[in-house]
Amino acid sequence: MRILITAGGTREYIDSVRYISNASSGRMGYALANAAIKAGHKVTLITAPTSLRIPGGVQVVEVETAAQMFEAVKKNFDKCDCLIMAAAVADYTPYRKSKVKIKKHVLSKTEGSKSGLTLKLKPTVDILKWAGRHKNESRATSHGRRIIVGFALEDKDLRKNAEKKLKDKNLDMIVANTPASVGSDKSTVHIKTTQSTWGKIENTEKAAIAERIIYQAQKLWNQT
Repeated sequence: MRILITAGGTREYIDSVRYISNASSGRMGYALANAAIKAGHKVTLITAPTSLRIPGGVQVVEVETAAQMFEAVKKNFDKCDCLIMAAAVADYTPYRKSKVKIKKHVLSKTEGSKSGLTLKLKPTVDILKWAGRHKNESRATSHGRRIIVGFALEDKDLRKNAEKKLKDKNLDMIVANTPASVGSDKSTVHIKTTQSTWGKIENTEKAAIAERIIYQAQKLWNQT
């Protein structure tokens, strides 16, 4: 397969130096890229900034913001057989970015109090939903349909919320986990495809989980 993988947490800039982000390490996405290469697939990795070493043998596209990641996905989507959205893409971005660093200022010199900073945010594009809507459109390869794999980070009603995401965004597979997996070498994940019931992998190295996900994606693709 030609597999397109996203990884890392996007940075949504407030000004020239400050940004809103999250605690994603990118380990899952990079593990998926490694597993896919080892399984003999062609991999394009769209990565937000991380401290991880780029896996050998992959084509890399470096991005920072959610908007840049969306553009990179759109540019490479037509050429892929499988998209795996492992990146932690910000749901919101500042409505307006300051071109210069925002300075602290005194609201009332007599009282000695300092003003707060109110940020106006706007939603980012839902990349996964976009992919689900366009997955059956014509593409460079001719084998079956395109497979879309999404991730769901949930702190309550994990399977219920993840299954809703699977259906609402027209995905083929959903991988659900809790915030405890963020930044960790190991994770517990729940996996469901449109053709299977829920499965669970407990407290396992992300490299091993990645191999299972790639295997399941390939299995789905071969069935199309």
